Amino acid sequence: MPTHGSMTKAGKVRSATPKIPPKPRRNLVPRIRNRREFWIRKRKESGLPVPTVVPPSSVPRKSKQ
Repeated sequence: MPTHGSMTKAGKVRSATPKIPPKPRRNLVPRIRNRREFWIRKRKESGLPVPTVVPPSSVPRKSKQ
């Protein structure tokens, strides 16, 4: 089968494309957001106070074993 172009042209376009800086994220990553929402929901169910700003360090993480 013929190839879709010669190997001498491989990677020319990507290397010539200017690098654009990424946009800053506005929202949390879904995995972290879901973990935080779960933590808030569990605290409400158990009758514990929920702080207005939940620091990421207060959300318990699974320990690696």
